[in-house]
Amino acid sequence: MFNGTARHRRTGLTALALLPLAALAACGGGSGAGDTSAEEGSGKGTINVWAHQGQASETAALQNAVKNFNSSQSAVKAELKLIPEKDYTKTITATDASELPDVLEFDGPTMANFVYNGKLAPVDDHVSARTLGNATDAIKAQGEIDGKHYGLGMFDAGLGMYANKKLLDAAGVKYPTSMDDAWTAEEFGKALKALKGKDSDGKVLDLSEQYGLASEWGTFGFSPVLWSAGGALLKDGKAEGALDSPEAVTAMKTFQSWKTYVDPNTDGNAFAKGKVALSWVGHWMYPAYSEALGDDLVVLPLPDFGNGPKTGQGSWAWGIGADSKNGKAAGAFLDYLMNDTNVGAMTEANGAVPATRTALAKSELYKEGGPLELFADQLAQPCGDSGFNASCVAVTRPVTAGYPTVTAEFSTALNAIYGGADPQEALEKAARAIDRDFTDNAGYEIP
Repeated sequence: MFNGTARHRRTGLTALALLPLAALAACGGGSGAGDTSAEEGSGKGTINVWAHQGQASETAALQNAVKNFNSSQSAVKAELKLIPEKDYTKTITATDASELPDVLEFDGPTMANFVYNGKLAPVDDHVSARTLGNATDAIKAQGEIDGKHYGLGMFDAGLGMYANKKLLDAAGVKYPTSMDDAWTAEEFGKALKALKGKDSDGKVLDLSEQYGLASEWGTFGFSPVLWSAGGALLKDGKAEGALDSPEAVTAMKTFQSWKTYVDPNTDGNAFAKGKVALSWVGHWMYPAYSEALGDDLVVLPLPDFGNGPKTGQGSWAWGIGADSKNGKAAGAFLDYLMNDTNVGAMTEANGAVPATRTALAKSELYKEGGPLELFADQLAQPCGDSGFNASCVAVTRPVTAGYPTVTAEFSTALNAIYGGADPQEALEKAARAIDRDFTDNAGYEIP
């Protein structure tokens, strides 16, 4: 299924969409976006489609899908424009709504900001009921605002703990076999200590520092620590009392205590080379890790800090431009894009979790009994972006136009805490900055 490993390592960045979200922070206020809807149109003619140009295998899968759509019928012709990944979000941000295409791809956490600025229309009236019904609950949570869906994804993302069974056994460490028996934070700490006793340099954990903690990786990778402890990035539109809650502070103190066990993993290969026993990362590292470790590779849930194990979720999605004059044709294209053939081809190309029920059931990696079934099981228990508890697992990053500020402030605080800063002071500072920004922008409420 996978050809080599190097190209799949980069999928981590694609799946996380580590794009310049801060570029959105300077966007102006909403423009009546809540009432924005694309015109139905004739359902015939040419539609324009924009997408990010990521790794070659993804690009090829998308180009093939567009080509096959055009040849499958004669009513609609889709014209695809690829924009380099590093410029993609900036391009949408800088383009007036009237100049945006009929169909556009976007990084999941940017969606609310584009809705707020009148650049995306709901897809509900334009895609088929089957397409909406076949989307997984987790991916629908990422794309929903006030009961309307502005985005649907072909694939999703998830986090876990990869472990080297040989090294765990040598240290006498018992490990979980499912989410139901996930390590508690205390048990995880004891496992690290036991592994250190059998390791030459005492560095037994990889936290994927090479991605940068003061980045989207910091938020995506480690906000699950907050959620699992009973904290949150936002609660009822405010960071104060959520991000800097006693539960969040205690969890971040625990996170800080792990640093002594962490290999900085500057080349991204610490786990694959057997230098560490544990790697906290996402689905995208499976190809490289499976090739390196074979039967010694096991996939574990993240530690439970008291509110159940949690994972982040969400990735690239597709939507309809608010100024489209042919929503019916745009919807027909999205219906085609979300079929099993195209979702299967895309997720085979990038190794991500299929975001439709039928494609997920067919996936050799993620289906029941597959090596990455854990990721699918986690996403099958979605929390949405608020009100989550111990009975759900996959948490959506806050669906708010203010997300760029939220992620910038939290990841900066996380990086400072990891570097030795007082967790309470760092989280309180971040919460104040987030709330100031929300106040200055009237809570980023979409009209």
